Amino acid sequence: MAIAALVLGIVSTAWIIIPLPWWIGVICGVLGIILAIMGKKQNPEKKGLCTAGLVLSIIGLALNAIFFIACTACTKAATNALESAANSLSASLK
Repeated sequence: MAIAALVLGIVSTAWIIIPLPWWIGVICGVLGIILAIMGKKQNPEKKGLCTAGLVLSIIGLALNAIFFIACTACTKAATNALESAANSLSASLK
C-alpha cells in the first residue's frame, strides 16, 4: 500500500508537467491519502514511504483544488468580459 500511495501521490502532482485533467489528480490524491493512512496502520516498517505518499497526495490535492478554483474564476471573468463586449457592441449598433 505504501508504494501505491506514493505512486498515486506522484500522479496527483504530475498534472504540472503532464497535461492531465484536474479530476484525475483529485481522484489520485484522495486515493493516495486513504492508502497512505491505511498503509501506516498496517505496515509500520514502511512508514517513510507512506509519509512521502501522504505528503505528495496532499500537495497534489491542494494544487488541483487551487487550479480548479483559478480556472473557474478565469472562465467567469472571460464570460463577463464577453457579455460586456457584446452589450456595448449591440448598444453602439442601435
